[in-house]
Amino acid sequence: MKNITVLGATGSIGDSTLDVIARHPDRYRVFALTANTGVDKLAELAARFQPRFAVLRSEAAAEQLAARLQARGIATEVLSGEAGLIAVAEHAEVDAVMAGIVGAAGLQPTLAAARAGKQVMLVNKEALVMAGRLFMDAVAAAGATLLPVDSEHNAIFQCMPADYQRGLGTVGVRRILLTGSGGPFRQRPLAELATVTPAEACAHPNWAMGPKISIDSATMMNKGLELIEACWLFDATPAQVEIVVHPQSVIHSMVEYVDGSVLAQLGNPDMRTPIAHALAWPERISAGVAPLDLIAQGRLEFEAPDYDRFPCLRLATSAFESGGTAPAVLNAANEEAVAAFLAGRVRFTDIARIIELVLETAITGPADTLESILAADAEARSRARQLIAVHRVAVGLP
Repeated sequence: MKNITVLGATGSIGDSTLDVIARHPDRYRVFALTANTGVDKLAELAARFQPRFAVLRSEAAAEQLAARLQARGIATEVLSGEAGLIAVAEHAEVDAVMAGIVGAAGLQPTLAAARAGKQVMLVNKEALVMAGRLFMDAVAAAGATLLPVDSEHNAIFQCMPADYQRGLGTVGVRRILLTGSGGPFRQRPLAELATVTPAEACAHPNWAMGPKISIDSATMMNKGLELIEACWLFDATPAQVEIVVHPQSVIHSMVEYVDGSVLAQLGNPDMRTPIAHALAWPERISAGVAPLDLIAQGRLEFEAPDYDRFPCLRLATSAFESGGTAPAVLNAANEEAVAAFLAGRVRFTDIARIIELVLETAITGPADTLESILAADAEARSRARQLIAVHRVAVGLP
């Protein structure tokens, strides 16, 4: 019986994780559930799964949740804030942590789980984008087990030889083929992109995701962040990772070997597959996912990404190659720009421009401590907010 902490329990990853866990009550016990501000949903989840702990970021929201659970006779202890998140990530009784908090907010609890030697099931891209060396060193020092759950990195992991950590060249891997759907605007005329709405950008053709990840998919920044993540996870260089646009989202990624073989992991676009793989690894369990019907699928298409359409790909690659705190700056600027777009304060095409301007003016340095990374993150957010405020006045947005 594994005790599981689910960071980000009320999001789409939390939903999928708890669905898989509920299918295997003999194998998994929910130890802790966390959320940002979702009191209502977290209260229902606590009633259903009876975790030892529930955590909300806001102390006021935590007090509301505690009162509600007490009134229903539910014994779950409620914690709050960053300290609460870290406590349930590193708790001695926790066996595995599903790191499903979106954005920089997930960095510290995910790092705490790694430092505590847990089985870390990594969905949160930002832990590696912002603090790749720090995070990987923590995993190695504590003997943590790091299992990628992002569908692309989980696919790569499944296609790699078991001893890939000896070095890709040593084990005969030539390159990683990182697939992406191209999002909802893959074929939209470029002249129309400035006027697309948040609702249009969130309407992903294949995946059901939260708003921030959906916008990242529409800009393909998600693929840029995933390239950085893949480089850290598999000790690769950007030159060893090729991004391939695959509109059907059936092949989740591939690994090419020096003998010409290409191994691919296929499946329906359902996050329960990589989640179940990570939960049960090195075994396999049912995830509740419908079998892939290749005959019904009919065709699989591939194309090169258009860097004029998706400038965020170039920005992400450049930030990783610059090193230090540049990827943390990239991530912070992106989060602020995406939030502004969702709020109607900038246009879709402004997202990449804001990120580029922040990167051009940021003072970057070594990313060797958590403090330096968080300082770079804060400075980049401040600069991005300034640019957003000036920009919205200039173009007449509210």
